[in-house]
Parts: sequence; C-alpha cells; structure tokens
Amino acid sequence: MIKKIKQSFDQFEILKYVFRWFLLVMPVAVVSGSLVALFLYLLDVATLARWNNEWLLYLLPLAGVAIVALYRFRGKNSEAGNNLVMDEIHKPGGGIPARMAPFVLLTTVLTHLFGGSAGREGTAVQIGGSMAHFIGKKLKLKKDELRILLIAGVAAGFGAVFGTPVAGAIFALEVMAIGRIKYDALLPAFLASVMADIVCSAYGIKHTHYHIDFHESLVSTSSFLQFDLTLLLSVIFAGLLFGLAGFAFSELSHTIKGIANKYIQRKFLIPLIGGVVVIGLSFVLGTRDYLGLGVTTPDGTGVSIVNAFKAGGADTFSWFWKLLFTAITLSTGFKGGEVTPLFFIGATLGNTIAMLTGAPVELLAGLGFIAVFAGATNTPLACTIMGVELFGGEHILYYAVACFVAYYFSGHSGIYTSQRISVSKANFTYHLDADSTLKNIKEKRKDEKGK
Repeated sequence: MIKKIKQSFDQFEILKYVFRWFLLVMPVAVVSGSLVALFLYLLDVATLARWNNEWLLYLLPLAGVAIVALYRFRGKNSEAGNNLVMDEIHKPGGGIPARMAPFVLLTTVLTHLFGGSAGREGTAVQIGGSMAHFIGKKLKLKKDELRILLIAGVAAGFGAVFGTPVAGAIFALEVMAIGRIKYDALLPAFLASVMADIVCSAYGIKHTHYHIDFHESLVSTSSFLQFDLTLLLSVIFAGLLFGLAGFAFSELSHTIKGIANKYIQRKFLIPLIGGVVVIGLSFVLGTRDYLGLGVTTPDGTGVSIVNAFKAGGADTFSWFWKLLFTAITLSTGFKGGEVTPLFFIGATLGNTIAMLTGAPVELLAGLGFIAVFAGATNTPLACTIMGVELFGGEHILYYAVACFVAYYFSGHSGIYTSQRISVSKANFTYHLDADSTLKNIKEKRKDEKGK
C-alpha cells in the first residue's frame, strides 16, 4: 500500500515537472521559431537576389570585411558561435550575449547574398541558444535549469530550420559530448524542438522535400536474411568514405583558419583574401553551383542537393569542390552553418559512389546526405532519425549502418571544437581528462609531433 501511494506521488511530481518545463520552453520555442522563420525567409530573398544579380559575387570580399568588422567592434564574444553555446552549457558563467541572434542572422544573410558557400544550421542553433540564455537570465533560473534551457534552445533552432523536430531534440542532446547522452534535458529539448517547428511552419515556411523512391526487392536463398547483403556491403564501404569526407571537411576548415590567423597579421585581410579565392575558383570551374546553400540552382539544372538524387546529377568531384568552397568561406570570417553544405557534400559523394558501383543513386545520395553530417558532428543517432523524418523509414537499417560507420571513421575530429569527449572511439595513446574537447585533442597531437 505504501509503495502505491509513493508511486502516485512520484507521478504527481513528474506531472508538475512536465508542466513547468512546458511553460519554460514555450517562450524559447516561440521566439526561436519566429526568428528562424524570418531567417529562412530572408535567406530565400538573398538567394533570389544573388541569382538575379550575378555581379553581387564581386562584392563578396568587401562583405567579408564588413562582417569581421561588425563582430570585432560590436560582437563581444558572440563570434565564437556554436562553440560559445556549447561552452556555456558545459561550464556556465561566461554568458551568451543576446546580440548573437541578430548578428548571426544578419551576417549569414549577407554571406549568402554575396555568394559565400555556407549553411543555415549554425545560425539557427545560435539563435536558439542566445534566446534561451536571454530568457533564462530574465527568469533567474538556476545554473542546472539554465543549462537544460540552453539545450532546449539548440533543439528549437535545429528542429525549426530543417523541419525535423525529433532529430533536432536528439541532436541537441547528442552533440554536447561524444559517446554520452544525458537525458535530463530530453523532454525540454523535445518540447522546444516540436513547438519551434510548429511556430516556424505557421509562418508559411516550406522545407525542401527529398524522396528515395528505391524499394528493395530481396533476392536471397537464405530466408533469415531480411536485407540485400551485396547492397549492405556497398553501404558499409560508402559509410567509410562518408566518414572520411566528414573528417576531411573538419580538418581542412580548422587548418585554413589556423594558417590564416597565423600568417595574416591584419585580420581584415583574411575575409578579403577568402572572398577573392572563392570568386577565382568559380571562374576556374566555370560554374556558380558551389555558391550559397546549394539546395537547388536558378534553372534547376547543374549540381545541387536536389539533383544529386538523380543519375548524372553530380560530377565526380562535385563533393570535393563544395567541401573546398565551404571550408574557405567559413574559415575566413564569413558566417553561416556547415550542415547544409555537408548535405551537399554527402549527397553528391553518394551520387558518385552509386554511379561507380551500380548501387541505387537516390539511396546512396540520401545516405551520404545524413552520414557525412553524422561524421562531421559526431551525432549518428540524430542523423539516423533525420533520415527517417526526411526520407521515410523503409531504409532505416541502411541509414543506421551508414551513419554509424561514418561516425567511427571520421575519427576524433569534428566541426565543433568545444565538443566534449566522454567515450572515445578508440584507445588513445595519451591521457584525456573528463573535460577534454576536440580542441584539446588537436593540441595534444601537435605536442606529440613536436617531440
């Protein structure tokens, strides 16, 4: 009898907990969803303006200088972007300036208007994180509660910008530390992601729809095999390449940024040079398909994420050129996210692998879409779920295989240097403490090479 009474009180406390967090995340979701909707609208306006006025590309270097100047003189510490949000979640105290949201929104739109190769996830996450911090401070939440609200803000931004609320919630939990998920923020993150997506959609924002029309027909004499073994082996091999692509993007981005900051003394010259290089590469290749988001092209032809789901929709090295364009853009001071370019890199690499191996093009493009992202962000679970939300659940086995393999073969690298390492992917030859980050690993590797 006592146990039953206690259990009923437990459920009552849980009900109060759920209701309280619903009230806390509601303003975060509404504000973040609204700002993300405004951001996506302005992004579409900027993209159309660039398509209709190709001369805007020539102003990219000057736009880069303006962006760097804005952050240097008015941005406080908001230039750290997603890494600042992660650091504040792990070790509260430094603070996230409320100006981060309008700054990153404006500068990302400028980057796209003038032809920089960037994405949108970073902007949405920073919007969600900065708004959550602002609201949490106004409500005078305790540190533990503020940490949970920040994670919910990240989920709200991610879920709204891609229209994938479940993946958004899992991403916010999984991205904080490699190999560990803390479930104390599970419900707030899920509530925030779902509500932000609803709010964003209420403004009439439409997300791009992708389709995998391939339907597997099993040809096997073994009744216990519920999958195509040959195709599964192809997916494993592709997953390995997707992981290496995620690793290459992360390492190249960090390398370019490190070299630029080390050898270019006048920091305003870094975006100027980066913009000139992007313009030069566009002329050398004779195409502007690698500028902007890359979801589609002005006339629907050429290389894009949408076309990568079709046979012949990408060139053999399209993935490499997008990787290079984006690494240069984001490492030289321009703003925006990495995820949509990672979608492009993965989809076009999947297209290339399919064309060379004879595997289904749309399936491999879809797997690359999510798996390169999984490798570069170390979030295989969120990316598997994203595959289900974007493409349907029929091929979930292949989604999981591609994302998990990519996760391991991307190594201890990633686009977020403040990401903690809770469980390593393999045994390290050097000691790492509980608060070790990807940045710490890079520093230890340098120390080892110097010995």
